[in-house]
Amino acid sequence: MAYAALTTARLGLRAAAVVGADGIAAGAAEFELLRAAGVAVQVVPLAQGPIFENVETPSGRVQRCVEPGDPLPVVAILPAWARAPSWLVVPVSDEIRPEWAAVVPEQARLTLGWQGLLRVLVAGQRTGRKAPVRSALLSRADIVGVSREDLGPETSLEAAGACLTHGSRLVVTEGDAGGVIITAGDRAAGSHLWYRALAARQVDLTGAGDVFLAALAAAPTIRNQRATRDAGLTPDDARWAAAAGALAVEGIGLSAVPDREAIESRLAGEARRRAV
Repeated sequence: MAYAALTTARLGLRAAAVVGADGIAAGAAEFELLRAAGVAVQVVPLAQGPIFENVETPSGRVQRCVEPGDPLPVVAILPAWARAPSWLVVPVSDEIRPEWAAVVPEQARLTLGWQGLLRVLVAGQRTGRKAPVRSALLSRADIVGVSREDLGPETSLEAAGACLTHGSRLVVTEGDAGGVIITAGDRAAGSHLWYRALAARQVDLTGAGDVFLAALAAAPTIRNQRATRDAGLTPDDARWAAAAGALAVEGIGLSAVPDREAIESRLAGEARRRAV
């Protein structure tokens, strides 16, 4: 959630974050970074937060679960926060319970990061993968983002899309290959929107998916349009998010989260490169 909240704030939008943390993590410098960027932070105390160990290898990331962590309880939030027109739920593990779906106002657009809900977490073991299934959060979500790696080779795009509500958008990222945006239940020819990735010098992949998803959710507002539940996603939205994701992998941790000027500069440079 830290990456998504910081991205939203650095794009010049008002942002608030509800984050679960244990006693040690509650004093982490990351929270001060969020507050300094203008993010209103509500820390929910947990007995134990999730801990992962990531190792990048030539064949991809190897992730080991050190500690699965505790579920994030449903808590009261400020009325002003509850009126937000756009919500992002970005779990890092399966800590977000189905009850959170009812917290999101009916009129608000919900963007969900699916990858955390697909992980099998056992302390001391490599992170496993669950098969996609329907859930309350998926049913409520208007946009669902996930990487092809998190879905796994055994899950087709059609099977993943079948877990979503008709008309919602499934955004599947595929790293250097770009990705695709699918409208659930739409079998019409040309209903898939494919987008290209932007070239990037990969330094740290942590949080890049959350940055991409937050930038995608913010794109309509950046274009001075309302982020309504039935609003579609355009090729420009996808390119905007792809530029944010490319910038996020070129630095270390939260320090690499881009602002609006950096994204616009990267897109302008990409346009010049393609013109040449």
